[in-house]
Amino acid sequence: MAETTTLTWYGHSCFRLRTPGGMTLLFDPWFGNPTSPVAAADVDVCDVMLVSHGHFDHIGSAPRDVANADALTIAQRTRPVWPCMHELSLWLEVELEGAGVEVVGMNRGGTFDARGVAVTMVRADHSAGDWSAAGQGPLYLGEPAGFVITLEDDRRIYYTGDTDVFGDMELIGEMYRPDVAIMPIGGHYTMGPRGAARAAKMLGVRAVVPVHYGTFPILAGTPDELHRELELVGARVEVIAPERGVETTL
Repeated sequence: MAETTTLTWYGHSCFRLRTPGGMTLLFDPWFGNPTSPVAAADVDVCDVMLVSHGHFDHIGSAPRDVANADALTIAQRTRPVWPCMHELSLWLEVELEGAGVEVVGMNRGGTFDARGVAVTMVRADHSAGDWSAAGQGPLYLGEPAGFVITLEDDRRIYYTGDTDVFGDMELIGEMYRPDVAIMPIGGHYTMGPRGAARAAKMLGVRAVVPVHYGTFPILAGTPDELHRELELVGARVEVIAPERGVETTL
């Protein structure tokens, strides 16, 4: 059994979490993003797949090519357990029929034991529709969500998914007491550094890992700005900003 928890960021919101028990979790696996040092075809291990919402840049597809999304092709090879929003599970049961993937539909407030790692689904303040494979309008894959992951050593990692800051983050902090939060800082489509700093303060985490920035010029928030905003709100929170493709201990 491993003794540490590590995170490897592949750009945008795509990252791998390795747990103390040796599990490999993939989050929002858009390995096709323009900053990723790794292609989806190179990924050969995934025990738990987690996709926060159905936008192409999180399920991992080119626009109008959702049938070939990175999340689907990786799951077909690695056969993970895939806890997800109920409506997303209905679509996956058709797309992944016979592939040996354990698709588990759930909803916010629920907790599922994913091969020894507890996955709790929580609220996110965002949207979720994207182009269907036929290009005939948005494909609805359920509402967006975040995940609180309880590891084998009882540490908790909170991945907010795409979201703005919202007041119930204080309740999430009170109920689940996450140790580390992984959250967007880019702005425009999500909260920027100002919102992320306030989210971190409400959650009471010891560290924040910023994601969803730097992929495109419009995602302009930076870790340095997050540092400054944390100081402004008086939050003593470490900012862990790994280089893309570098495994980092949490």
